[in-house]
Amino acid sequence: MLTRNCLSLLLWVLFDGGLLTPLHPQPQQTLEAEPRENVVPVPGRRSSAQRVKRGWVWNQFFVLEEYMGSEPQYVGKLHSDLDKGVGTVKYTLSGDGAGTVFTIDETTGDIHAIRSLDREEKPFYTLRAQAVDVDTKKPLEPESEFIIKVQDINDNEPKFLDGPYVASVPEMSPVGVIRTALPNMDREVKEQYQVLIQAKDMGGQLGGLAGTTTVNITLTDVNDNPPRFPKSIFHLKVPESSHVGSAIGRIRAVDPDFGKNAEIEYNIVPGDGGNLFDITTDENTQEGVIKLKKPLDFETKKAYTFKVEASNLHLDHRFHSVGPFKDTATVKINVLDMDEPPVFSKPVYTMEVYEDTPVGTIIGAVTAQDLDAGSSSVRYFIDWKNDVDSYFTIDATEGTIATNEILDRESTAQYNFSIIASKVSNPLLTSKVNVIINVLDVNEFPPEISVPYETSVCENAKAGQVIQTVTAADKDLSPAGQRFSFRLSPEASNKPNFTIHDYRNNTAGIETRRNGYSRRQQELYFLPVVIEDSSYPVQSSTNTMTIRVCRCDSDGTILSCNVEAIFLPVGLSTGALIAILLCIVILLVIVVLYVALRRQKKKDTLMTSKEDIRDNVIHYDDEGGGEEDTQAFDIGALRNPKVIEDNKIRRDIKPDTLRFPRQRPPVEDNTDIRDFINQRLQENDVDPTAPPYDSLATYAYEGNGSVAESLSSIDSLTTEADQDYDYLSDWGPRFKILADMFGEEESYNPDKVT
Repeated sequence: MLTRNCLSLLLWVLFDGGLLTPLHPQPQQTLEAEPRENVVPVPGRRSSAQRVKRGWVWNQFFVLEEYMGSEPQYVGKLHSDLDKGVGTVKYTLSGDGAGTVFTIDETTGDIHAIRSLDREEKPFYTLRAQAVDVDTKKPLEPESEFIIKVQDINDNEPKFLDGPYVASVPEMSPVGVIRTALPNMDREVKEQYQVLIQAKDMGGQLGGLAGTTTVNITLTDVNDNPPRFPKSIFHLKVPESSHVGSAIGRIRAVDPDFGKNAEIEYNIVPGDGGNLFDITTDENTQEGVIKLKKPLDFETKKAYTFKVEASNLHLDHRFHSVGPFKDTATVKINVLDMDEPPVFSKPVYTMEVYEDTPVGTIIGAVTAQDLDAGSSSVRYFIDWKNDVDSYFTIDATEGTIATNEILDRESTAQYNFSIIASKVSNPLLTSKVNVIINVLDVNEFPPEISVPYETSVCENAKAGQVIQTVTAADKDLSPAGQRFSFRLSPEASNKPNFTIHDYRNNTAGIETRRNGYSRRQQELYFLPVVIEDSSYPVQSSTNTMTIRVCRCDSDGTILSCNVEAIFLPVGLSTGALIAILLCIVILLVIVVLYVALRRQKKKDTLMTSKEDIRDNVIHYDDEGGGEEDTQAFDIGALRNPKVIEDNKIRRDIKPDTLRFPRQRPPVEDNTDIRDFINQRLQENDVDPTAPPYDSLATYAYEGNGSVAESLSSIDSLTTEADQDYDYLSDWGPRFKILADMFGEEESYNPDKVT
């Protein structure tokens, strides 16, 4: 330390004492600041400009990192040329780390680091220094800035930033970035490797620091192993009842490779029984799934043997020299006997039977057998589904099918039903077969002319002229090649008018047998034609053709005929007779209804005549419900005393509250109507709910003892002149108008009635 101070003092003397030098172990790294020009006035002399030396000279200070000494680390010394060493100058320090990292002696200007520094954390510090007068507290020099750099030491070992590392190398790889220490490294032997890598600084020299990391190396798979079956023979047992398409067993070849390199394809080698089976690969387990292509039958063949080949799908040409990447194994399948249902000899049975065949006639048979080792008897029955199946029966033991009802081809031409066969030893085991029965036609309908048409002949027709071509139709199902023959009936064959010519192709022509026909002599000719079929038994019918004689021109064109020709059958059918009778009945009903309506209309006219006033009702100044009020009284009750016992609520008013009707004593059948009317009159007079207006009710019968006697037209006199209406004046003011109307016959005038 003393040596440094002496050296600093010597340098200061050499540079005229105005220089500030650092006391640092590495002076060769100092950097001087540029000189500063100041103009200082000298008192007592002529003012002149002179060069003044700068007050501060700075170099960079250096300090070692990671200092571990017990005393603060000395950094350097600050000194001002104005400091005479008498304690009048005070040094201050500010900036990065001032007071916390670095301190300065206010008197001497010595700078120390008071704690350990780390260059990797902060490589340098920028500070500011100033010299201040102790007494005046004024700066003696302007504030200046300097830098303290932290010198690096080897205190950090190398570090791997992203460790541990992961790498993959295909197995059997050649030399590359990562060198293998062993040849032919096989993933199937060992897949994972861990490598420790060390890095040293200082070029690996003594005293350098080192860092380590781990590299995990995985050997990736390549297809260097072929698939291998663990055994050469696989034994499978399959029930003969297995369904086609079902999986009956699995085999597996082992491939130590991984992923797509371990994908295996299985194939059946053509040979014994291979055409009955198929094999596919299960993508999840890489197993070979054997499936059934055709049904098995223990009674036909009990065992099958074939070979299966397993090979890789994705081959690597680099390893072809290792050998073929496939393997072969033998599969032996033993068929197990199962209790099976009976088997019909045919998949479908087709039979034929003639219509009208007698009931009980056997038309065919079905046959089913139990093919199991212990053969069992078979029972047959019809699978009843609808009433159609009841037309036939089947023998439960023999399987013969017979008719159960009379068949009609025109109603049903074909029957389709099922026969079920079951084993006697196990009735639950059944099989079914379809039976089709075609009903053959029996010639039961005679042929007829296909269309009822008429024909005509010209008056100037020549002998041998064809006037019409006819055809025939048969309701029976005509077999191929059936022929119809045409001829005249025996009674018409001797007549010289017309004949029929059979063309032998199911048609015939009607020809004339003479020259000229006269409408005056005979207008219509009836020609009976016999049509016969060729089926068995032979059926025939006679159809009558109507031939009308018409006037024609020279070319044969018809000019006029009296009426249109019609086709007349031999006799009227039942339907035609019923239609005629029905029309007659309808006409009779219409006539009866017409007559009844006329009579009713005449009666209504008489009843509404003004001379007949027996049942007329005339209202005068009626303050009741009006002319449309027909609900005030029940006239029917007056006509029939039995209904007076019915308790009814008045219909001419709407009562405020519901009032139960009064109980009245029953009226005998022979009670006088007068007493009944008086009783009702008294009840209405005391009834508070009765309407406050007068109403007039008329009755067809007023009873015995009435002053006016009966008003019935039966008991009335023959003429109005014989009647005496003077008694109307004694009935009171209510009958005053009637008395005025009928009191004097000569003064009656209907126009004055209002």
